[in-house]
Amino acid sequence: MGKDVMQPIRTLDEFFQRSGASVSLYHMGRRVNPCPIDALRQLENAQSPWPEPWQGQARVAIVFRLGDMPEPAIWFLALPLDEEGHLVPAQRDAFLNRLLETLGRNVSQLGQAHGSEVDNLMKDNPLAFTPSAPFQAMLNARATHALDLPASRYFEPVDAYLRDPQALDWQQLGLQGIADVVVRLNEETAERLATQFARLPTEVAQAFCLCLEHQPLPSSLVAALRQRGEKAIIAGDLEMLCACVRAVGATDTDEAGNWYTQLLHDETTSGPDVLAAMAGRGWSHLEDGERLPLFLSRLADDERTDFIAMVKDLALIPRLRLPLLMALRDAPEGSRIHARVAELSADSGQG
Repeated sequence: MGKDVMQPIRTLDEFFQRSGASVSLYHMGRRVNPCPIDALRQLENAQSPWPEPWQGQARVAIVFRLGDMPEPAIWFLALPLDEEGHLVPAQRDAFLNRLLETLGRNVSQLGQAHGSEVDNLMKDNPLAFTPSAPFQAMLNARATHALDLPASRYFEPVDAYLRDPQALDWQQLGLQGIADVVVRLNEETAERLATQFARLPTEVAQAFCLCLEHQPLPSSLVAALRQRGEKAIIAGDLEMLCACVRAVGATDTDEAGNWYTQLLHDETTSGPDVLAAMAGRGWSHLEDGERLPLFLSRLADDERTDFIAMVKDLALIPRLRLPLLMALRDAPEGSRIHARVAELSADSGQG
C-alpha cells in the first residue's frame, strides 16, 4: 500500500482514484450526457480518441464529492485534442502538477478543502471553461437526478404549465425548470408536451428545444418537433427551424433521419445554419450512405459555409471519421466537393 502511494500521479483519472473521491463525468461538448470514466482513462492513456469532441477539445464536467463536502464540486475542463482526437497532454500535465503542488502532494487533502478552495484550484486554469446557460441547466438537472436529489424549485411551475398552459404566465418559467422536466421526462409528460408543442410561445418552444437536443425522444415528440420545424420554414423563422433540427438530433430513429434527408434534398432549407445544426447535434444521422454525401454536397455548394473547418470538426468524431474520409475520397471529379477537398489538402499541406 505504501509503495502504491509513492507512485507518481500522471493523469486526472489517477488523481481522482487516489483521492478516493466519488466521481461522475459528463460530456459538455456536443451534448450534455453521462460520460463513462473509461472514456477519460483511455484518452489519457493514449488508448482511444475522445468519443464526442467539440471544436478540437474534449469538454467534460467532473462532478465529485470527497470527505465532508456538503455539495458536490464541479470542474469544467476542455482538454485539447490533436487532429485524430487524441489528447495533447501538455496543459493537462501543467494543471495536474499545479493541483499536486497546491495540495502538497497529499491528494486526500482535497477532501478537507472548502468549496471556495476547491474552486480556487480552477482559477487561472487554461483548461477551465464556462458552459452556456442551457448546458449548465442540463448538467445540473442530470447530476441531481443521478444523485437522487430533488429537482430545482423551478421544476413545479414548468410541470404545472404543461398540465394547463393557461394556469400561469409562461414568462415565469425558468430554463432550469425546463431542463429538470426534460431530464425527468416520462411517457405522460412527453405526450403532453408533444400535444401542446405546436401552440407553445416561440420562446418556450425554443427553450424546450435547447434541452431536448441532449437526449433521445419518443416518436410523438419527434413528430411534433418536425411539424413545428416545417411550419417555421413556411413562416421564414430560421431560428425556430434550427432549434427543431437540433432537438431531434439525439434521436436515432428513421423519423428523425428522414427529416434530415428531406431538408438536405431542398437547397432552400439546407443553408449554413441548418447544416451547422445537423453537424452539431445530429451528427449520428450523418453516418448514412446517402445522407453523408448529400450533406457534404450542400456544405460544399454553399459559399457561406466554412467547409474546411466543419469537415475537420466532424472528422474528429471516431464513428464518422472513416465514412467521412471515404465520402470525400469518392466525390466525383469536377464536383464542388472535389474542389473543396483540394482546398482542404492544400490547407493541410501548409499546416
